[in-house]
Amino acid sequence: MNRSPTRYEFNIKRYRENLAKDPNDITAKGMINHYLDYEEQDKEHAVDPEWCKDNLEYDLRTTEWIIEKAKCDKVYAQHLYAAICNNDFTRNDVWPILTEKKWSSSWRHAGGIIADMREEGDYMSWYCSGIVDNIEIDTELNNAANPISQHERERLLELKAHVSESVVTDEIREDLLKLGWIVIADDSWTK
Repeated sequence: MNRSPTRYEFNIKRYRENLAKDPNDITAKGMINHYLDYEEQDKEHAVDPEWCKDNLEYDLRTTEWIIEKAKCDKVYAQHLYAAICNNDFTRNDVWPILTEKKWSSSWRHAGGIIADMREEGDYMSWYCSGIVDNIEIDTELNNAANPISQHERERLLELKAHVSESVVTDEIREDLLKLGWIVIADDSWTK
């Protein structure tokens, strides 16, 4: 199962900085242990057949073709992150649909899934990546008085291609269906 070697780095780094300032900071020590324990739990989940069953995260982190798409294309990875946020999913199979078995994820966890798929970064690499100001981007791209480098232009165009959290593009919807998952529309099941 794909895993980012720095998945929990963002949080641990902050607490290590606190420990450097105050070696007796009990909270920092506890939080570092918490994130290290969480990393160990993640490794244990990977071999737990019950955790792997009907789990979109497991399917995403173990299916080579979708992992490669996420690794090769940052825009695709961002679209996948956005789709995972604020949506419920179910296996495209009779029993999960009839029993209303759902899978969902928080924005932070969704960011971590993408980091794991790409084997780089942590949840902060993707968290809130759908919140972009296209007007500001267009202004920077079209500012003749202050031209930008080709590298900066490419970065801005990549940002412009991002979609908001909860948006499911056609490509992502099709790829999730190939994995055996469907997005549950908010009004599709009674509450």
